[in-house]
Amino acid sequence: MGKAASYLVGEHDFKSFCSVHTTVESTVRTVYDIKVERQEDIIVIRITGNGFLYNMVRIIAGTLIQAGGGIINPDKVQEILMAKDRRAAGPTAPAHGLTMMGISFLEEG
Repeated sequence: MGKAASYLVGEHDFKSFCSVHTTVESTVRTVYDIKVERQEDIIVIRITGNGFLYNMVRIIAGTLIQAGGGIINPDKVQEILMAKDRRAAGPTAPAHGLTMMGISFLEEG
């Protein structure tokens, strides 16, 4: 899961990782960091970025779980990003268990 997550760090077009019904002008976002750790029988995924698309975190989680379970090769995440097609990514993980830890605003200038 960590290797798959590493391909998502940086500025990318996350069109494959958002709802097909999104209406934003740009699907380019920057993910600063993704940490994946196991805490007993729970997998914790922490994602830090400059903004998230509708369902982006849940789709990333579903895709990382597939990589961790051997359903997809971690290297496939690169292809998923390049596809810019929601059908290329994994399932949308359920919302239960999803927690926003915080929001930070950077001052400009």
